[in-house]
Amino acid sequence: MKFRLLQAHEPLPMELLLEADPSERLVRAYCAAGWCMIAEREGSVIGVYVLLALSNTTVEIKNLVVAESFRSRGYGRQFLQRALTEAMHRGFQFVEIGTGNSSLDQLALYQKCGFRIHAIDSDFFKRNYPEPIFENGIECRDMIRLRYTVSS
Repeated sequence: MKFRLLQAHEPLPMELLLEADPSERLVRAYCAAGWCMIAEREGSVIGVYVLLALSNTTVEIKNLVVAESFRSRGYGRQFLQRALTEAMHRGFQFVEIGTGNSSLDQLALYQKCGFRIHAIDSDFFKRNYPEPIFENGIECRDMIRLRYTVSS
């Protein structure tokens, strides 16, 4: 598996990005402002993550998704570790990631990888998405924000 920065002339892997964030408008905006990293295996894109600087010290993982046929094989953890390494190399002290209150698997993974709950943005998904989002039988309403402190 090889990670690389998506070049400006290349199309976004929109179908994949929209699996993690259903707003094409938001996806296009943060991809344009951040670093879109793709993971390839045998010439095919198997995943993507997007880093967006929030300040000189903090970067956010805005989107992290593994292609469905590659899920449940540890790739999500590998992508997350790669994003943390990339953040460290770019000189950031903190890495933030947000996920919905209904994203139980993601919440578990992020905490297992050293992220700590940092804040809750109540009704984030109700304010920013026109259609209700349901996952694991739970309405996704609140954004759970987690933070990782990068060690040098």
